[in-house]
Amino acid sequence: MDKYNLFEKILLYSGILLFMTFILLPFVEMFYASLRPLDHLFRSPYQFFSDDLSFWAYGEMWNTVPMLGRYIFNSFYLASCVTIITILFVIPAAYSYARFNFPGKNSSLYLLLAINMFSGAVLLIPLYKLLRTLGLLNSYQAMIVPGVAFLIPTSIWLLKSYFEKIPIDLEEAAFVDGASRLQILRHIITPLSTPGLVVVSLYIFIGAYAQQFLFAITFNSKKEYMPIPAGLYEFIGYQTIKWNEMMAASLVGIAPVLIIFIFLQKYLVEGLTAGAVKN
Repeated sequence: MDKYNLFEKILLYSGILLFMTFILLPFVEMFYASLRPLDHLFRSPYQFFSDDLSFWAYGEMWNTVPMLGRYIFNSFYLASCVTIITILFVIPAAYSYARFNFPGKNSSLYLLLAINMFSGAVLLIPLYKLLRTLGLLNSYQAMIVPGVAFLIPTSIWLLKSYFEKIPIDLEEAAFVDGASRLQILRHIITPLSTPGLVVVSLYIFIGAYAQQFLFAITFNSKKEYMPIPAGLYEFIGYQTIKWNEMMAASLVGIAPVLIIFIFLQKYLVEGLTAGAVKN
């Protein structure tokens, strides 16, 4: 039995190690490429270790793309706005699905799930026409509104399942004390759902960060509104591509997501493990 458990652990940790290597290796290569001079990136044969590493690209990238700071700010701003607006819509919607029975409840839930089957690229043309009609093209709203629309369905499903784990007895006790439904949602359900809200908010933030490129190049043509994924194209010149600076800018661009994850990892773990143990 002990040998069987040992084999299980070895198999499990080997799988985790393989998976983490597959996920992290591109980031290691990006970081290593950002440290090397441009003319050394394509040495043949390829050399992973080198004695010419430096952080020169991290300083030079700001001169190559003067608006790089604005692009990074735009990405963070867009993702933050999408997260805040989406969570404001999702909280009451998820609570309604978790607590109320109404006609078409299950059908609408499955419809929300079916919406995620459509790729954003499929809806770009109708979205463009709609945003043009509303006069929202070439603005922050042109990237925020579609981002919110695409992230609401899955967020409702995630938060609904978390709300369902909160005992309804707490709400009934609050009703006895004269609390309204809105007060219960604000002062009881939301505070108790902090880990779940963090998980959903982080999912929304990362999703909003990832989908910016598609919306930016389709609905926006002004550089001052461009996020970092679109801004990286400025490292591509007529005759050369500054790969080391592009890799450095990419790593700096994902820093906000990494920082937020580090600070919220405690709540993230709590949210992901909530309900795993049955009382």
